[in-house]
Amino acid sequence: MNARIRLHAIAAGATLALLGATGTAQAQTTTLTLSSWVPPNHYVVKDILQPWMADVEKATEGRVKINLLPKPVGAPAQHWELARKGVADITWGNFTYEPERFKHVWFSELPMMGSNSEASSVALWRTFDKYLARNEAFKGVVMLGTGMLGGGQFHHPSKVIDTPDDLKGQKVRMGGPIQKRLLEDLGAIPVAGPGPKAYEMLEGGVIDASLHPLESVVNFRLDGKLKNHTLIPDGLYDASFFIVMNEGKFRRLSAADQQAILKLSGEALSRRWGQQFDIQNRASEEKLRGNGHKFAQPSPALMDNIRKVRTTMLEELAAEGPKFGVADHNAVVAFYEQQYKLLAK
Repeated sequence: MNARIRLHAIAAGATLALLGATGTAQAQTTTLTLSSWVPPNHYVVKDILQPWMADVEKATEGRVKINLLPKPVGAPAQHWELARKGVADITWGNFTYEPERFKHVWFSELPMMGSNSEASSVALWRTFDKYLARNEAFKGVVMLGTGMLGGGQFHHPSKVIDTPDDLKGQKVRMGGPIQKRLLEDLGAIPVAGPGPKAYEMLEGGVIDASLHPLESVVNFRLDGKLKNHTLIPDGLYDASFFIVMNEGKFRRLSAADQQAILKLSGEALSRRWGQQFDIQNRASEEKLRGNGHKFAQPSPALMDNIRKVRTTMLEELAAEGPKFGVADHNAVVAFYEQQYKLLAK
């Protein structure tokens, strides 16, 4: 039973439960809470979540309203559990904030998985829908959408990183186990730290370089520091995100309102996410180039090293897949890559 069928079954159950309900009860307004851990002026909120929230209210004829909470109800890494436990009705976050729990999607964050955020976000949704929706790790929530950054890259204040030697001994800010492993295998020294803290880490000499998608260099105001950018084809790495709703709260909505939300979510919301990240990445690259920043391509030797890391990690994930509920990891990756290529044309 994939995600779409499972959600349709939930909606069908709600229809039976409502057979005896009065029109007045069905017309009652439900206000859902949404917890977000970025500022309200961040484009994830103002260009992705808030337009979707408005669309939900319109599609349900005002029966379902979504209230963006004034501050997050927990740390970023807690947001999956906050939705699952019903502390907030709707949340979003990064899968690899809980890396061991969500190894199912590690493949999507590996090198050269795609730099088109719309294509990769929708490809991840389709892969989740086909292969992962029944996995125990995803129980207790309704998955509303998935998203990708559109590829992260190397950024350095004073030099271009385009050969293996350029990375040797360099302290590079990163986040998560995949980026850590990648940097270690390439000869760099990974230094954990949140993206917005990169400026002060550079100022303090804690790091020599940093990993980010292009949009973060501009949106985190790092462009005054990081002026050299190495563009790995289809991305050095990526990051995978979820938008989820508490399943119990979803079940308590009328069947009509469930269907209205589902129609606006899934592939549609994933596509909306990706489109906005593509807009941000393109605009950021244009701004950086216009301000005289240096862009470079990696040498064949550096690309060979990156491919080796990717191949090794995919082999390890395939071997470990049955332990985290993915019997044929190679099939999952092949499907994702097939969908990405179709969507990125």
